[in-house]
Amino acid sequence: MLRKSTLLLLLVVLTLGACKSKKQVTSKKKRPAIERVVVNKKPPKDIPKETTPKTEVKKPPANATYAEVVQMYIANYSTIAKEEMLQYGIPASITLAQGILESGAGRGDLTKRANNHFGIKCHKGWTGDTVYHDDDELQECFRKYSDPKYSFRDHSLFLTERSRYQDLFKLRKDDYKGWARGLKKAGYATDPKYPNKLISIIERYNLTEFDDEVLGNSANSAKLDDTKIATHKVKKGDTLYNIARRFNLTVETLKEYNGLTTNNISIGQVLYLHPVKNK
Repeated sequence: MLRKSTLLLLLVVLTLGACKSKKQVTSKKKRPAIERVVVNKKPPKDIPKETTPKTEVKKPPANATYAEVVQMYIANYSTIAKEEMLQYGIPASITLAQGILESGAGRGDLTKRANNHFGIKCHKGWTGDTVYHDDDELQECFRKYSDPKYSFRDHSLFLTERSRYQDLFKLRKDDYKGWARGLKKAGYATDPKYPNKLISIIERYNLTEFDDEVLGNSANSAKLDDTKIATHKVKKGDTLYNIARRFNLTVETLKEYNGLTTNNISIGQVLYLHPVKNK
């Protein structure tokens, strides 16, 4: 009897051990949940575009004569040319004459495609938009502007920031003939007749009237925007050189505007940054 009880107990132990072993083999461990990162592939919003109003440019009728086309060009851009003269000292008559000549009075391919009114090429350091156009060589790089006013401003900067044009700013602002010849001498154009062409345009369309308005020699001078006429009050540390650089002028031009014969200035002194009278 004892022997049978012992065998029965042994059989139960073996059975339980086998079941436990089988359960351990067939059991599976749970895998940890994997976090998925969702990448947003939507493109960033566009950079806000410039909000300043575009230059309003009126177009001449299709059957207009060349003289009428030029007159329309003058009407479109004379105000800009006068404002540039106030800021940078370049005669409005010269700016307009160059624009008329270089752009074909606004009808040139480069002007239509790139708002480039002065035929300014890319040159080293230009980081703005570009367009390719046949000139002295095939497919040369030219500057492209979003609005004509930036072409006029770049023309002013082009002349004031290059040392080869500095002698121009020693001339009287009503000496359009001197400016025309000086541009050719400084290398602005290769055409030997360039000065005579500018002078002819200025005289034919009486462009000196816009110089007179800026210089105060005309009854229309009151129509100019006085907010464009700027002054600078000399502060500690100022010199004629750093003031001139700050406002894109030459030292000689700044001295001319203020009737200075030396480079000496004093704290609190008010300097004109434009021509206040015809000298």
